[in-house]
Amino acid sequence: MIKRDLEKSLRRLAGKYPVVTVTGPRQSGKTTLCRHVFARKPYVSLETPDARRRAVSDPRRFLREFPDGAVLDEIQRAPDLLSYIQTEVDEHGRPGTFILTGSRQLALMDSVSQSLAGRTALVVLLPFSFGELYGGRKIPSIEEILYTGFYPRIFDRKLNPTEALSFYMSTYVERDVRSVLDVKDLSRFEIFVKSCAARTGQILNLSSLAADCGINHNTARSWLSVLQACYIVTLVPPHFRNFNKRLIKSPKLYFVDVGLAAYLIEIENPRQLRRHPLRGALFETFVVSEILKQRFNAVRSSHLYYFRDNIGNEIDLVLESAGGVSAVEIKAGETVADDFFKGLRYYKKINPSGTKRMALIYGGRTSHKEKNVEVISFRDLAATGL
Repeated sequence: MIKRDLEKSLRRLAGKYPVVTVTGPRQSGKTTLCRHVFARKPYVSLETPDARRRAVSDPRRFLREFPDGAVLDEIQRAPDLLSYIQTEVDEHGRPGTFILTGSRQLALMDSVSQSLAGRTALVVLLPFSFGELYGGRKIPSIEEILYTGFYPRIFDRKLNPTEALSFYMSTYVERDVRSVLDVKDLSRFEIFVKSCAARTGQILNLSSLAADCGINHNTARSWLSVLQACYIVTLVPPHFRNFNKRLIKSPKLYFVDVGLAAYLIEIENPRQLRRHPLRGALFETFVVSEILKQRFNAVRSSHLYYFRDNIGNEIDLVLESAGGVSAVEIKAGETVADDFFKGLRYYKKINPSGTKRMALIYGGRTSHKEKNVEVISFRDLAATGL
């Protein structure tokens, strides 16, 4: 089993809160992690019809089966159970009593916020991070990384990524969509998801996206919210400061797993990525996702932003912290060129006192410092501390 970076935080939080809720996309490893960390606790999957029937029909009796708590998987399948868990933990208050997992953010978080506010710690587990997967192991080519992505099952079972991600889409994503939305034409939804993949790393134009898919603006917004709730995509908002500039106000769209984005734009092997027009966008997607994983694994808020003004000056990521902001530029090229620093120099000029750190993450093999900028190889992403 590959050790997950979230494990340390999960153990710490279970020592402080009576309930710990683990969310994330399907097949990100939530069940494996929770069963490993809390191996002494009974495990119940509420995806199983008979377990779900017991939990729904007689929740008090169901919980009495677990006087010392349990790992309850896919808790959104029995949302009313959360009110009874609230009663249990209010009465006994022991840390780490129940460990809950769920794969649909909206369905789960609505129920958790109503029933377990102040009683549960909340953590997000995304697919493997680069450091988890390749730390101490041979690192493949960038093209192989972008093509394969990071879903654990692909590596655990040594699956063909194209086949595995095809089954993932049809088995999980479409099923979750059916349970949330009344999508009568799944083929049109499939076109929508593929259109989103073709826009990964780009500023979101919802009207254009809707028009390309033959749906209206409100439908596109609704479908996009479901993809966010299922942790298929994430939106990075623009960073606003009083720079006396006209700034772009739409978010940027990224897929959480770069391999899924590559599959959806019909990449069938790594060789296709050597000269593919979306290679740079996929590399940017990979980097943004890795920084997001680092923050979630440390139980930090994402606080990811980007900067772009109306004349095209842009920074791929602006990361906020109490001490100021870190400006990050992302380039897929393996050789550092002078124009890689253009956006960083511009941002430093308009925000000199607020910029505490500048970094360039690129597709090369070595990390160094250049022009007061940290030049970071994608290989060293896990050690950046961004």
